[in-house]
Amino acid sequence: MTRKSIYSNSEFERLAGYSRAVVDGEWIFISGTSGFDPALGGFAASAEDQAKRVLEIISATLAEADASMADIVSVRVYLASRDDVVPVSMLLGAVFSDPRPTNTTIICGFPVEAIKVEIEAVARRRSDA
Repeated sequence: MTRKSIYSNSEFERLAGYSRAVVDGEWIFISGTSGFDPALGGFAASAEDQAKRVLEIISATLAEADASMADIVSVRVYLASRDDVVPVSMLLGAVFSDPRPTNTTIICGFPVEAIKVEIEAVARRRSDA
């Protein structure tokens, strides 16, 4: 099967030279996604609100690959502050149902100070869906 890239044509993709996602057979690999909100012209103030926007972007990306949030098997969450672990984890817990994806959470810095959260995901389209 041929590998396919999905692009959002965002300024971030152009600057860094990456794909929003790569579809390789049943597998979908979604790049680390921040919660830039065009309606705000920037980022929401809280990590939780940024994470909500990130999940909207990931959901739309998966839809473009004929998949859904239920197909996610693994997430990696990057946070700027330990203080945001609980609220972002609670949000993820509310979004994902069993079987829940694996999760690694990393506290780090970001190149843009306003970014508080970035999430990358791996999904696998299910034949029973």
